[in-house]
Amino acid sequence: MKVLAMVLAGGQGSRLHPLTAERSKPAVPFGSRYRVADFVLSNLVNSEIRGIYLLVQYKSQSLIEHANRAWGHSHTYPGQFITVVPPQMREGAEWFQGTSDAIFQNINLIERHAPDMVAVFGADHIYRMDVRQMIDFHRQNAAQVSVAAIPVPLAAAPAFGIIDTDRQGRIRAFLEKPNNPPSMPGDPTRAFGSMGNYLFDTEVLLTALREAKAREEHDFGQHILPRLIHTHQVFAYNFADNRIPGISGYEEQGYWRDVGTLDAYYAANCDVLGAKPRFDLFNPQWFINSSNYQGPAPRIASGVIENSVIGAGSLVKGARIHNSILRREVIVEEDVEIDDCIIMDYAVIRRGTRLKRVIIDRCNEIAANSRIGFDAAADRARYPVSEGGVVVVPKGPDVPDVTRYRI
Repeated sequence: MKVLAMVLAGGQGSRLHPLTAERSKPAVPFGSRYRVADFVLSNLVNSEIRGIYLLVQYKSQSLIEHANRAWGHSHTYPGQFITVVPPQMREGAEWFQGTSDAIFQNINLIERHAPDMVAVFGADHIYRMDVRQMIDFHRQNAAQVSVAAIPVPLAAAPAFGIIDTDRQGRIRAFLEKPNNPPSMPGDPTRAFGSMGNYLFDTEVLLTALREAKAREEHDFGQHILPRLIHTHQVFAYNFADNRIPGISGYEEQGYWRDVGTLDAYYAANCDVLGAKPRFDLFNPQWFINSSNYQGPAPRIASGVIENSVIGAGSLVKGARIHNSILRREVIVEEDVEIDDCIIMDYAVIRRGTRLKRVIIDRCNEIAANSRIGFDAAADRARYPVSEGGVVVVPKGPDVPDVTRYRI
């Protein structure tokens, strides 16, 4: 069974602004060393899917550079590759117009490899998934299209694209953020939410893409899939049935998060903290790969650090850090207090500063004795603030490598 993966990584991520002011949503940093796109790529590689095209578009340079650093070693085996694909303008002077149009504009890549099946996955989510189990489900049910579905509480369902299925899992309808969502078969308390991950028999996909082009349609969820359910075997794969080796008992089973808003992104980062995190990033049996950073281990000169993650190359001179994530090469000076924060790469937090529920994007220098996260009115006058009250300090100017430790 030859499977080719097409990963949609061109998301603008407007609800994540200002974190997406200079990068696409899949390129947004996550945890102490990852980018959001690392999770889908790791899932595919761990699932032994060797051929992967990463389709980029919106402000893609950051993601392209990261993919080259983190995934440039992917040519170990014959037929194994992870290749970044910007819009090729093969159909005219147009960027990708939607999810299916992005695949159509690269239909030549599918035809070149002639796979048995094509996995069309998004790059915007934090999760672990063994795609081989979804492939097995697809084949066992003689499906022509399978859609990954996550059970969500009925109360939360209006925030999702909802899938209505029969008891065998065959899809009867797609409903976009319905007020009265249909429940899952056998479970009146939950509904199936679409995860935006699809498996297609290749010929079914190619035909559907050409038909969509002729109809001037551009999207899988809005156009192609609702039409295919009337003519083909289209099934929902229950993500709750997916089993990953090495998952600890204290973790949330079937963890999946769409980090499309600042509050969702902040909460997902908090989920990796603690001795028993809801989503444990340490799992040697299902490794999440990222850039092979060669800097030194973090240095803690003095301070009090509780329930926090400190990235490589960081320096803490004398501070109190609680419930926080510091990414690589962060400098924290004396008498600083950091509570419930995410501090991204190359930030410098000067002495006497107090931070609470703040996201500091990379390359920032926070002046001595600053106070952020304590006065809502003052914070909103200077910075973007999420609906949940998280303050975001936008990315600062890039700092040359040779001057980072001289700031």
